[in-house]
Amino acid sequence: MHIILHQPEIPGNTGNIGRTCVATGTPLHLIEPLGFRLDEKSIRRAGMDYWHQLEVYRYINFEEFRERHPKAKIWMATTKAKHVYTEVEYGAGDYIMFGKESAGIPEEILAEHEADCIRIPMLPSIRSLNLSNAVSIVLYEALRQGGFGGMQQKGELHTMEWKS
Repeated sequence: MHIILHQPEIPGNTGNIGRTCVATGTPLHLIEPLGFRLDEKSIRRAGMDYWHQLEVYRYINFEEFRERHPKAKIWMATTKAKHVYTEVEYGAGDYIMFGKESAGIPEEILAEHEADCIRIPMLPSIRSLNLSNAVSIVLYEALRQGGFGGMQQKGELHTMEWKS
């Protein structure tokens, strides 16, 4: 899987998403303009000490991304979609794209990709979820569909043993 952030604005969200990407072995693709510099303290703080492990790529715009990845299957997360994120089948090399916090993915892009747009259900009184939460929700569904390949699925206590 791959995560694309189209023009993210809040460094803390991008830092949290970067940490999630490191935890899942998911590359992060950032489409400019960014609302911050990647060397800001708030990104490092949110990504903690994992940011250096992140596989991250930058693009000047969506057109450059498409030129560099012409065959990419992109799922576009938007509140405007007709399909729920759990209704689609994700492939191992698919990309999931999220728009900037204030406006989402531009409608000029969405209009050409209706069948690839997905949404997270929520009450109609809510405009949207926090970007880093939305990324986690959709990414983990895609990973679940793939059987969480290569990920640790069982944990152990540090100093005790399970009683059951």
